[in-house]
Amino acid sequence: MKKSAGQQVLFSGYAKLPTGITASEMYKVIGVVVLIDVDTGEIVEADCTLATHVARKHVSSALIGYSLKNGPDQILRVIDQIYQGSAKKAIITALRIIYDKYRSYKEGLAPSALD
Repeated sequence: MKKSAGQQVLFSGYAKLPTGITASEMYKVIGVVVLIDVDTGEIVEADCTLATHVARKHVSSALIGYSLKNGPDQILRVIDQIYQGSAKKAIITALRIIYDKYRSYKEGLAPSALD
């Protein structure tokens, strides 16, 4: 088993894509998948189902290194600034879903739940 700074958990979020763009013709929904160090909240890996390699790489690399520990606002602002494609709202929705899953997961790990 690979040693890491903390436990890493995979989270995913999906959102409907707007019609008329290449990605929606291929997938109908966008999937955003992140691997999070749950101790720090930091995104250590990311991927998404955008249609082009450049878009996937740009969004994925923008997500890596951000922490969800203090909420999703910072990462949502970054995506709003660096991604001006038609799938922006869907990406932001998928990231909000990921944050909600991450928060629920962390609440389930509260010390009282571990006793």
